[in-house]
Amino acid sequence: MQEYSSQAAYDRGEAVCVIGAGAAGLIAVKNLRENGFEVDCYERDTVLGGLWNPENQHSPLYPNTHLVTSRSQTEIPDFPMPDDWPDYPSSVQMLDYLKRYAAHFGLAEHIWYGSEISHIEPVEGSRFEVVVKPAAGSAARRLRYGAVIIATGHHWAPNLPSYPGQDLFGGTVLHSSRLGDGSRLRGKKVLVVGSGNSGVDIACEAAVNAASCVHSVRRGYWHLPKYLGGEPSDYALARLRRRPRWLRGLLVDRLLKGPRALADRMGITPPDHGHADEEPVRNGRYLEHVGDGAIDRRPEIARFEGGEVFFTDGTATRPDVVVFATGYRPQIACCPPKLLGIEGEDPYPRLHARMFSPHVETLAVAGLVEPGVGTLPIMHWQTHAIAHWLHIRKGDPERAVNFRQQVVAESAQYAVESTGVSSRHRLAVDAEEYLAGLGRIIDTLEQEPAQ
Repeated sequence: MQEYSSQAAYDRGEAVCVIGAGAAGLIAVKNLRENGFEVDCYERDTVLGGLWNPENQHSPLYPNTHLVTSRSQTEIPDFPMPDDWPDYPSSVQMLDYLKRYAAHFGLAEHIWYGSEISHIEPVEGSRFEVVVKPAAGSAARRLRYGAVIIATGHHWAPNLPSYPGQDLFGGTVLHSSRLGDGSRLRGKKVLVVGSGNSGVDIACEAAVNAASCVHSVRRGYWHLPKYLGGEPSDYALARLRRRPRWLRGLLVDRLLKGPRALADRMGITPPDHGHADEEPVRNGRYLEHVGDGAIDRRPEIARFEGGEVFFTDGTATRPDVVVFATGYRPQIACCPPKLLGIEGEDPYPRLHARMFSPHVETLAVAGLVEPGVGTLPIMHWQTHAIAHWLHIRKGDPERAVNFRQQVVAESAQYAVESTGVSSRHRLAVDAEEYLAGLGRIIDTLEQEPAQ
């Protein structure tokens, strides 16, 4: 047993515990407060902003990070970004935006910094006991809450591959989350592994800062420029959602014809999936760097041997630095896996409507999706739905039961089964379908009960 197990838990009544003060946590606190809940938000670091704050010791920000989704498709619905900001804000602007959001809605007074949640456990039916471990080293505290929302995101546990001979490699090997200062690439022979947005961005940084850049790509992706038809590409594609499905397909094919032809010219492996099945790569510089030779594309790594790295096509390179931009594993260490629908060794939660625990109706997760568009609007509507659900559950149990049944019945509609082989796309959702599903959930919750 742990040392704090005999301590009496401090009861916070029907207050809600929010875990994490990044974007999802801040949005959750705001929407819960608007629905009349007391909220305690716990952040293990000493700053807000989550991954967008470089002062957060766990932040995975890499050099020159910018949004890959446009301002209009990323901003929170009830708190627009400034009109004079660029189409694709920087990480510095993104942090400023979250700080403005927290200040505007008075969220800071509800956040406990330097407080890590080490464990949560359901008690008394549907309430939760929460163990808080202060960073300062004082004794852990036990509290009881009416509900828990996990808003820690999924960019904290690096996914690191392992290749034969890798342990004997004499150069530097690191995950993109630990890259930090871009000076680590300057003048070096760099090998970047991974073909998602992070891998492509870092390859572009190496193309202009490193002595050479080799980019190891395992599979084909859709490469979209940041602009299509004179508009941000995600905005241009979003506008087509209002068209009939058959017409939308024709228009999308026309819009993507140029980028697809350019990718073919650069020798990019054709993707094995539709453009909407997985998050595309959005970078306006990458194909140019491939075209001018600053980025040397290679297939998957076969093995490390001495100071060399060999690829599956038989070629080799001798890098000084290897950067694995290979994504993250979802890891929610404070929660018993069963409550998240996790089975066996598979780390991916199985949540109703991608947010509700399948076993405890007062546990929800915000932001654990890959929508291929800006995530902040989705976090907003997720937490809006969660807050409404918790509110109605208190006052109208029969209506709450009916709602729960609807969520279970409709959950399959919100998920997209990726046709690719990358495990991270297990979190993928079709943004249009998922937002429509959230709209149905919220409409159900806001309906007046039958007399």
